[in-house]
Amino acid sequence: MKLVRFLMKLNNETVTIELKNGTTVHGTIIGVDISMNTHLKTVKLTLKGKNPVTLDHLSVRGNNIRYYILPDSLNLETLLVEETPRVKPKKPTAVYVLSLAPFSEHPFLHLDAGKPMGRGRSRGRGRGRGRGR
Repeated sequence: MKLVRFLMKLNNETVTIELKNGTTVHGTIIGVDISMNTHLKTVKLTLKGKNPVTLDHLSVRGNNIRYYILPDSLNLETLLVEETPRVKPKKPTAVYVLSLAPFSEHPFLHLDAGKPMGRGRSRGRGRGRGRGR
């Protein structure tokens, strides 16, 4: 499970977050989005070397977070279990062209025998329109 998916399950938990600049934020999580931006309520913000400031709401940008300090009472086993197990998609298999006719009847079929069909390695994608050369 990705860390962000775990953090998104921590709604209404009181945590302490330490930021990269040394600031500590203590509050109750309202929500965490996919970029790890964390939205908190009833926050105590302590800047490094300053007195704490109390705030009603605070949003912290995800890339400024150094780490989360979770409460000891948090049951990690229940949060780390995924509700729906992911099913890996199956990779498509290559298609092979096999010729059962003799080569004299079909002179070009033997060139494709046993090779996957596709664009090949040259002039496949991204060549665009000719430039008049």
